[in-house]
Amino acid sequence: MADFGMDDEELEQMYQEVILDAARKPHGRVGDQADAGEDPDGDGVTIRVEHEACLAAESHQFNPTCGDQATIHVEVAPGEQGGPDLIQRIVWQGSGCSISQASLSIMVDLVQGQTVDHALDLAADFRKLMESRGAGLEDEQVQDALGDAMVFQGVSKYPMRIKCALLGWEGMKASVAQALSAGKEGNKGEKEEQV
Repeated sequence: MADFGMDDEELEQMYQEVILDAARKPHGRVGDQADAGEDPDGDGVTIRVEHEACLAAESHQFNPTCGDQATIHVEVAPGEQGGPDLIQRIVWQGSGCSISQASLSIMVDLVQGQTVDHALDLAADFRKLMESRGAGLEDEQVQDALGDAMVFQGVSKYPMRIKCALLGWEGMKASVAQALSAGKEGNKGEKEEQV
């Protein structure tokens, strides 16, 4: 990632500003009436499925270290004519520190509309970034693919904050796996009925 001739302190400050801005104006966060539905249990907002042809699933993640929590909802569109599955929609609701909220927001921007394989590759690369202990990633293509998520390089220096940054990514992976598993079970059931 280019440093634009900045010293480490200036770069760190810029990264902090990006994280705070993403946390203040989160993308994909449920809260308006367009994304929310009735809540029959009275325990929070339910997330409405927008694309009925998609495989929908959600995962609730909790970070006991910081108190962050988020429910990540995905809708996966099965690939047409053998093509790759797509993340048609990803939204979330939750609360927590600015790192978790910003990471969720940036993750939504990166994976919305992408293939499942690409989204999972990004999640794996983001995990590598978090495991770098502040060293970052050498592969410029990976840096470019992660885009704004590279601002969390500084977070990777602090082991107690890494879970905050990974919360949403883990939820996305779990939700996608759940949706694809439900799709396979559904297809298996259809095949059994046809026999």
